[in-house]
Amino acid sequence: MPQIEQSAQGKVLREIIARVHADNRIGRRIQSGEMRKNMAEAEPEWKVPAGYTLSVIRQPKFDMELLQPAIPSKKFIILQLHGGAYVGKLINIYRSFAGLYSELGRGVSVLTPDFRVAPEDPYPAAFEDVITSYCWLLSQGWSESQIILAGDSAGGGLAMALCMYLKNHGKPLPAGIIAMSPWTDLTLSGRSIRKNYHKDPVFGNTKDSLVFNRDYVKGADASNPYISPLFGDFSGFPPMLIQVGGDEMILSDSTRVAKKARRAGVRVRLSIYDGMFHMFQMALLMVPESKNAWKEVGRFLEIVMREKQPAIKLTKREKRKLIRELKKESKR
Repeated sequence: MPQIEQSAQGKVLREIIARVHADNRIGRRIQSGEMRKNMAEAEPEWKVPAGYTLSVIRQPKFDMELLQPAIPSKKFIILQLHGGAYVGKLINIYRSFAGLYSELGRGVSVLTPDFRVAPEDPYPAAFEDVITSYCWLLSQGWSESQIILAGDSAGGGLAMALCMYLKNHGKPLPAGIIAMSPWTDLTLSGRSIRKNYHKDPVFGNTKDSLVFNRDYVKGADASNPYISPLFGDFSGFPPMLIQVGGDEMILSDSTRVAKKARRAGVRVRLSIYDGMFHMFQMALLMVPESKNAWKEVGRFLEIVMREKQPAIKLTKREKRKLIRELKKESKR
């Protein structure tokens, strides 16, 4: 279990985050999700990177966004499930995430559903929309072995919940899971909830934070594995990369999942970034910790893609040429 030491830049960024969240005029609105709910409408239009197109795909109950390079890979695709504690909609940082995933995945397309959120749409709305998104990819001709799930916070939990649903219904699972600070236990039973309460610069020191928000669970059983995948069965899961900050209140959500999945025979890489906060990867390539985390994502994608590389389909002409070449080699 890699434990990555905190850099000087990481310490400065953590201090800035802590001071912003400690400011009652701003911090409480961030922690409660008030700002997050309005951010999607308030932020400027995202600038699509050169060489890419961003398409909106309408579904009956929600929309999806498909980011594609000019010549997209036909071998793999990433299904990104965004965070936001089940109350935040899709915002620009996740569009930037999609661009990074595409670049690190050597030109893969990235599908990001803007799933329904609470309080208007509690469980199982987001969960159902994620299943719909996955089924849409299958309907477009993608196989399970070509789909890689990537999720952060609530999205990380949704990625694991989706795999549990697929397994429980006898369906093949995707090629791999990237989970950044996944929220896997909405019962809040982890030791780090208490241990890191005064250390966590994002969710700590107040009961008003998103960690304690019950809008998504509402009247459902929070220990349901489709809500809190920690309590499910991980046997048969694909390889997982789990990243988490060492000062997070939900640190235990990652460590316990990794331990349980490994016991079930799953290949898991758990990386704990010392002194870092929830979703420090949003710093993209600006601080060493976040930069290293994204490099780690790139290595994970490379490994999964190499192992799951679809068989190359040859045309009849290519097959005849290959047979002739093999015959020539056999006569030498």
